[in-house]
Amino acid sequence: MAFLENSRVEILGFAVALVAVTTVTAYFYLNKKKSKGSLDPEKFQDFKLVKRTQLSHNVAKFRFALPTPTSILGLPIGQHMSCRGKDSIGEEVIKPYTPTTLDSDVGYFELVIKMYPQGRMSHHFREMRVGDYMAVKGPKVHFCFLLRLIALRSLFVASACLLGRFKYQPNQVKAFGMIAGGSGITPMFQVARAILENPKDNTNVHLIYANVTFEDILLKEELDSLASNYPDRFKLFYVLNQVLFGSSKAKEKQNHFQ
Repeated sequence: MAFLENSRVEILGFAVALVAVTTVTAYFYLNKKKSKGSLDPEKFQDFKLVKRTQLSHNVAKFRFALPTPTSILGLPIGQHMSCRGKDSIGEEVIKPYTPTTLDSDVGYFELVIKMYPQGRMSHHFREMRVGDYMAVKGPKVHFCFLLRLIALRSLFVASACLLGRFKYQPNQVKAFGMIAGGSGITPMFQVARAILENPKDNTNVHLIYANVTFEDILLKEELDSLASNYPDRFKLFYVLNQVLFGSSKAKEKQNHFQ
């Protein structure tokens, strides 16, 4: 009887593992099949830089063309994609970024990039000119599939987990609270914009955005526009570490935060 019980446990364990493997395989197959965007999660594709707008001495907005004027990027809201470039010594570097555009912006996508003096990927963006190409793939999903052998009674336990995968759903909550700092504003901006511009979504958004100085604020014009267009649903709070006083321009900025 003990032998039969152990055999049943092992069969059950294998069955659980098989179901988990099948589920994971189906997930990737269906997810890829559903994708109608321009991105490929497995291989890099080149997108042409068609416009570069310098926003400050170290921040620029890069617009890349999609394959056709009606193409969409197809990146799920709040997720990021991998961009590949070369640093100052010619070595390959890959870094994740979240575009500020949505799929309602057809034919192109935009990245707002803060370029740091010693940043490896910053060098690549700093050197980019209109007509150059950027290698991109995505969405970047951290997928972890674990098939573990538990010594106790030889039972196989299979578990699948998705890490860092945010899925936006309209009216998921009554209010969405966000805290961002510096260049970390880009995914927050994309999510906030998706929520506020969806006429079927009644979610309120509260955003605290921290920076060192006034000049470090990214997407300020776009954020202020959202606050102006959706005053009852979008509450925006700027936080600064340093406030310059003395000049009339500084006083004007100071008044903006009071």
